[in-house]
Amino acid sequence: MEASERTTWRSEIGSALTVLGWLIVAVLASVVLARAIAWDRWQIFANLDAAVEVLFLPAWVVLVAAGAGRRWWLAGAAALICAVQVDYVAPEILASSPIPAAVRAEPSFKLFDANVQLDNYSMAGYIAQLRVYHPDVLTIEESQPDDLWQFESAGVLKSLPYRFTIPCCGSRGFIVASRYPLGHVTVSSVDGLAYLVKMKLELPTRTIDFWVVHTTAPVNPNWNDWNEELDGVYRQLVKDHPRPLLMAGDFNATWGNRGFRAILSTGLTDAAAARGQPFAFTWSQEFPLLPPLIRIDHVLTAGAVTVTSIATHAGPGSEHRDITATVAVAPR
Repeated sequence: MEASERTTWRSEIGSALTVLGWLIVAVLASVVLARAIAWDRWQIFANLDAAVEVLFLPAWVVLVAAGAGRRWWLAGAAALICAVQVDYVAPEILASSPIPAAVRAEPSFKLFDANVQLDNYSMAGYIAQLRVYHPDVLTIEESQPDDLWQFESAGVLKSLPYRFTIPCCGSRGFIVASRYPLGHVTVSSVDGLAYLVKMKLELPTRTIDFWVVHTTAPVNPNWNDWNEELDGVYRQLVKDHPRPLLMAGDFNATWGNRGFRAILSTGLTDAAAARGQPFAFTWSQEFPLLPPLIRIDHVLTAGAVTVTSIATHAGPGSEHRDITATVAVAPR
């Protein structure tokens, strides 16, 4: 290949990469614009907003490549997108805080939360996990009637005699099992599907509010229910202002979503972010060759409740990783 041919070839490759870079910037800019004018009000952008930690990473590649190739306008546009991503994710990253010394001496209990997935017919993997972890409080979303039978037959609920279940409604089955008494249970629903179970958890040292969440996924045909349910959680937090509070479950939302940020704005602490694990992603385990890319399963606290440790684990047969947490509660 002659020098002129090589020059032409390189120029064509450079032009193609420049076009690709502008296309990436344009797509990401549309997400930024949609968020500015109608945050999570369109389905596609609601899903993209959930992945802001990874969605904007291509802009960094464009920034570096454009700078190396002296495409300054493209580099500037990519830099603006990168700055927007920093603005989006900074609050979650900066939410990390040390555990006060006094909290470490407070009574605590162990929580296990999992979305076991509607079409996951064997609970054997979760049974094995429960035998190892021995939680004091268990919350299961997307359960089926047979799941409870499997747990009971295996004997892993013997130490958790207090129960509340919703054994129906497709993906809206719930199991709550506790070593401690549960009381004053109420259920909130949209279109007949439960999304929030509120109850009192009567610990030896004090009683706390305990809420379990499972919202609709933001996909057709009922994705608008997702916004309504997140807004419903927010309104009840504002109205009731429950303190102390422990909340757990599958929110189908991240810090990138308007509804979840509204929930946090009521003064709740995101346990994973507080413990320095904002990127402990929980969904989906089932993408080939990829780890989970978003964190839609959460443990939130308020008042005299503090999560002192939290971890995620492979959810056997589910798209979701499950969560274990140690929860400290200040005595009254």
